[in-house]
Amino acid sequence: MANTLVEEELARVAPQRDTALTIGVFDGVHLGHRSLVAGLKQRAAAAGLASGVVTFHHHPRVVLAQQPQVSRLTSLQERIRLLESLGVDYIVPLSFTSELSRLSPEEFISLLSRYLRLRALVIGPDFALGKGRKGNVKALRALGEEMGFSVDVVPPMMLDGKVISSTAVRRALDRGEVTRVSQLLGRRFSIAGLVSPGDSRGKTLGFPTANIIPGEGQALPADGVYAAWASAGGAAHPAVVNIGLRPTFGSDQRLVEVHLLDFEGDLYGQELAVEMVERLRDEMRFAGAEELKGQLAQDVEQARTILRENGG
Repeated sequence: MANTLVEEELARVAPQRDTALTIGVFDGVHLGHRSLVAGLKQRAAAAGLASGVVTFHHHPRVVLAQQPQVSRLTSLQERIRLLESLGVDYIVPLSFTSELSRLSPEEFISLLSRYLRLRALVIGPDFALGKGRKGNVKALRALGEEMGFSVDVVPPMMLDGKVISSTAVRRALDRGEVTRVSQLLGRRFSIAGLVSPGDSRGKTLGFPTANIIPGEGQALPADGVYAAWASAGGAAHPAVVNIGLRPTFGSDQRLVEVHLLDFEGDLYGQELAVEMVERLRDEMRFAGAEELKGQLAQDVEQARTILRENGG
């Protein structure tokens, strides 16, 4: 009988055959993660095993109070969708709690063996699990000999001589380098949220915007103006996105404002997803509305040129 949260969550999966597993947060599901999952699928196929990914809801570094907050690149739902698109048999989201953090490597692996029928573990070279991160590659291989599972290590994926990681993605976002972020992710970085009413200032300038409210903790590119593709109702539209405080008008709230080009309609209350393509410029303070309007017109023309070369 499952008697802890982690056991309850594991018991919901009930795989029909033995499994090969990989474990991690997988925030962003970047190219490094995709390489690891490819290794998992290869190992599973060779051994006639099901393939499964164990991922965590709540970042371990936050739960363990190592960081007050870790901005997330993807929501849990988006992460699951991206992992499913890679063709694994099972996605196993677990709540990372203080209770889970206190499990020893032996205790956690025992749960995976009991509930997920673990027979092969596929991990990166720096992987570690369990209390105090004692379950490193060497310790896990020793456990595998005792408990009947193999441990395969997939080398990290590199770009320009550097390891691709979620941290590297966040750093590039912090610099507004969305083209670099796309290279690391293997797709464009996206922001999604409900469209909320604003102050209609963009409309009075002739550039109406949809203001979106990203989910709590969502990582955002550095403040500035970007060319992007915005999707609503299944259709993609070229767009200019402003992220920041709107210094010309003295706002104290960080906003994500999306101007959809050649679009008319009411988006309030709808979900809007924005794929960032290229940074146009820094956010700037203008002398007044007319100077701002002139710059916005230039932004629109520059975005059109970029987006014609980068289809939605």
